[in-house]
Amino acid sequence: MAAPPGGAGIVWQTPANPPESHDYIIRNGRRYVRPYYFEFISHVKNRWAGKTIVDLFTDEFKGRSRDYYVHAVKCGRLQVDGQTVHTDYIVKSSQKISHFLHRHEPPVLAGDISILQNEVDVVTICKPASVPVHPCGQYRKNTVVGILQAEHGLTPLFPVHRLDRLVSGLLIFAKNADRAECFRQQIEAGLLQKEYVAKVVGVFPDGEQTVDANVNFNAREGRSTVEISGAAGEEPNGKQALTRFQRICTDGTHSIVLCKPVTGRTHQIRVHLKHAGYPIANDELYLSGNFCPRSTKGTSASKEIAPSDPDNSAVDHGSKDAETDVEFDIDPMCTNCPNLAPVGYDGDEEGLWLHCARYTGPDWSYECPYPDWAFLGSVSTKKMKS
Repeated sequence: MAAPPGGAGIVWQTPANPPESHDYIIRNGRRYVRPYYFEFISHVKNRWAGKTIVDLFTDEFKGRSRDYYVHAVKCGRLQVDGQTVHTDYIVKSSQKISHFLHRHEPPVLAGDISILQNEVDVVTICKPASVPVHPCGQYRKNTVVGILQAEHGLTPLFPVHRLDRLVSGLLIFAKNADRAECFRQQIEAGLLQKEYVAKVVGVFPDGEQTVDANVNFNAREGRSTVEISGAAGEEPNGKQALTRFQRICTDGTHSIVLCKPVTGRTHQIRVHLKHAGYPIANDELYLSGNFCPRSTKGTSASKEIAPSDPDNSAVDHGSKDAETDVEFDIDPMCTNCPNLAPVGYDGDEEGLWLHCARYTGPDWSYECPYPDWAFLGSVSTKKMKS
C-alpha cells in the first residue's frame, strides 16, 4: 500500500484517532476544532464505475473545482486501493477510494457539557444546543461523544437516545453493551416516558392538549410535515405520532410548554406545535413556509469524501478575516484555509428553544435543569418543575 501523501510533519488521522483536549479552540462563544489531516474512505458505486477518477469527483462532489481534483490525483491525495493513479484512471465498482485532506469542522456553541450523574454503568449529561450527539457529516470531534472522550476520558459510550443537534438537554449514555441492551428492550417495549420543555409563540391553551397526527419526514429538505387526511379509503403515508402538551406559564407573548411525546418521530414536537398553532418561538424551519432546505446550508451534513464548498472554488489564501487563526498550519491545497470554520458556515446559528428535561423508565428516572430561556418573568423554578 502506498504511503499517505505529505512530508514527515503531517500526521494523517482516521476514525481510530481519538479526540484530545488540545484539539479544541474556544473563541467568541464558539467551540472550534483545530483543523487536522484526515483520510476519507469510500467505495466506488456501480453508477460511478467507468468514469475517470477526475470526472467522478468533478461530477459527484461539486464542492471543489476540477483543477483541484486534477492536482489532488497528481500529488497522491486521491488514491485508489491505496495506490497513486494517473488522472485518466478508470475506476471500477467496489474499489476503495481514499481522499486525504485538511479537515475543518463547523464550530458549535461553546457551552459546557456538564455531567449530571456518573454511575457504574450509566452517565447522564446536559447537552448544549448546536452540538451533535455523535459523529455525522462534517462533525467528528465537535460532538458530545468526542468532547466527553477528550475532556473526561469517557469511552466507550452507548447513546440510549438522541437529540437533534439544535436541541439541548438530558442525554443518557450506557457505559457497556449489556446496559445499552437493557435500555433498548425497555424502549422497544414502550416503557420510557419523555418530557421536554419548549418556548412557543402566543398564549398556549390551559389544560392538557393532545395532538394525534401522522408525521412525514422529508430527508432531502430536513423537514417534517403533518399529514393532511386524504380521500376516504386512502392509505396514510406518514408515521403515527402522538404528543401531549401542558402549558407551564405564559407572559402573554410567549408560553413555556411541557411536551410529552408518546412516539418518537423526527421533529415530532416541533411540527406538532406548529400544527397546533403555537410554533417554537425561534424555530426558523417551522415558523413560516419560507425555509432553506438543509442540503443548501454550509453546515449541512457533507458527503463523506469531499466537504461542501458552496462557492465551487478555492479560497483566496491571501485573504484574512475574523476567523483566521495562527494556531494551526495552513495547508496550501485546502479550500477552507486560512480560516477555522469551513466555507459556508452560518456564524449566526443559535440553539433551538426546545430542551429535554426528563426521561423515566420502569425503575429509574433522570432529569436535567431547565435552561435560562424557560423562565418567564417571576415564574419560580419550583412552580415550573411541579
